[in-house]
Amino acid sequence: MTYSFEKLDVWKKSKDFAVKIYRVTQSFPKEEKFGLVSQLRRASISVSSNIAEGSSRTSGKDQGRFYTIAYSSTIEVLNQLMISKELQFLTVEAYNELRADIEHITAMINRLHNSATNT
Repeated sequence: MTYSFEKLDVWKKSKDFAVKIYRVTQSFPKEEKFGLVSQLRRASISVSSNIAEGSSRTSGKDQGRFYTIAYSSTIEVLNQLMISKELQFLTVEAYNELRADIEHITAMINRLHNSATNT
């Protein structure tokens, strides 16, 4: 059985993004394990999780609420990546790649939200 969220390109992209975040944070300083590493990982997982949960809701309004949370979590990750770059935990190249992913994912979430809420 395949669940409806598994067919969504935005869910696939956001799930892959979370895996990238896990990989890139492996090289962060050990003292950040309970700081930025934990925050980045939890926020990145929240994106695909809220897309999955939203897809199971029956009303467009309810779906839209979860898609808004997914969008907000993506912006949270962006903020944390900016800080990580300034602290030189990330290379400029890694930051730019992750930021491009975020721009793509947020655009996809916006389309999904608009489709669910018909706005």
